[in-house]
Amino acid sequence: MLNFKQWSAGMVLFTAAGVAMSVSAGDMPGKSLSPQVSDTGEITLPEDFRNRMAHLGSWFVPEGGAAGFHDVYAQPEAVEAYRETGKFPDGAVLVKELRSAEKADYTTGKNVQRATDNILQTFVMVKDSQNRFAESAQWGDGWGWALFKPGNAMNVSTDYKKDCLGCHTPAKDSDWVYVEGYPTLR
Repeated sequence: MLNFKQWSAGMVLFTAAGVAMSVSAGDMPGKSLSPQVSDTGEITLPEDFRNRMAHLGSWFVPEGGAAGFHDVYAQPEAVEAYRETGKFPDGAVLVKELRSAEKADYTTGKNVQRATDNILQTFVMVKDSQNRFAESAQWGDGWGWALFKPGNAMNVSTDYKKDCLGCHTPAKDSDWVYVEGYPTLR
């Protein structure tokens, strides 16, 4: 029978082996890339992302089809990797939640804009520099791209080049991500 010290040492070795396996598993498609990606490349919206992910920053778009507050999140380990290398690692998940805005007068000023509880849509990007899902129209240019509408758990984007890339073209030189708006990365 193992005592606690022997058991702990064994668990450390077992855990280290598991970490080594998960790192090398990054070369395989599917769930090894990210828990948000199926073996066939379908992207899911991370559960409870507001509580589990780091808030990178927010944008406010005053008018147009994307009007409202854009809050962007990523896993803490993706943030650390970005700070160290200036790049998002494979498997990094970025979530952008678009909420409607409302004006009100506050003691801090008149016509103050605030985000509401009304979620208009949610975007998810998953970093994939190895182009694991080249046959999918939802993957390309180093990322998997997804769009979720309220009440719909399925990705409604059918072709990232038509549905997503147009908004990201100005950020092409920073790997399609508007990093200048994310102070958490610095």
